[in-house]
Amino acid sequence: MAFDSVSQGDLIRWGESLSAVARTGLGFTESLYERERFEEILKIAADILVASSGDTRATDDTEATIVELMRSVGSGVPGYVTPKLAVGAVVGNERGEILLIQRGDSGFWLYPTGWADVGYSASEVIEKEVLEETGLKVKPARLIALFDGLRRGYSHFPFYSLVFQCRYISGELEPHPLECSDLGWFAKDKLPSPLAGADRWVDLAFDAIEGKDLEVFFDLPREPIWRSDDKHPGQ
Repeated sequence: MAFDSVSQGDLIRWGESLSAVARTGLGFTESLYERERFEEILKIAADILVASSGDTRATDDTEATIVELMRSVGSGVPGYVTPKLAVGAVVGNERGEILLIQRGDSGFWLYPTGWADVGYSASEVIEKEVLEETGLKVKPARLIALFDGLRRGYSHFPFYSLVFQCRYISGELEPHPLECSDLGWFAKDKLPSPLAGADRWVDLAFDAIEGKDLEVFFDLPREPIWRSDDKHPGQ
């Protein structure tokens, strides 16, 4: 990738990474000198994140971004900034259809997914999440993917997504009144629209539903890590 062709995704990733380094440093250091340096790095990170939005109101937006980032600074281990963790469920039925929900916040269709909760294992979270969102009881059967959400363009903040294939156990479809606008079972050739990131998970999901022997998908290391134009890493 040439240095004159920086993408929005690059700017977001660099800004989030610098921000994480600075906030982690602020969470551990007791040196006033080091705090000043980390705060300066945080300002640079905020400038990068604002630039990634294409907004021309740089000064006001940068200050607001700095304030928001500083609110998340903890102390010691709680201040160590890491990606958030989400879990998703690929659920199939006897007709080979996939369970999809239309998200209430965005209107996009996707398999059931949600943030991991403290006190639950990842597989327990997915059982709870599917039941809450769809009214169905499921059992996780196998882990099929570990996606890097920021790298794949799923969001503008860092998170990892664990995707489980789950078996339908019982229950009737009942959408969560706040989280879901709609839901249903869909064949591969009759998927709803708009569909979130279809090119990145549809084939994998239906391969799992069909019972194919799959290795767990994960995003392969980039070369070089910070200057890669790979649009679909790990494929």
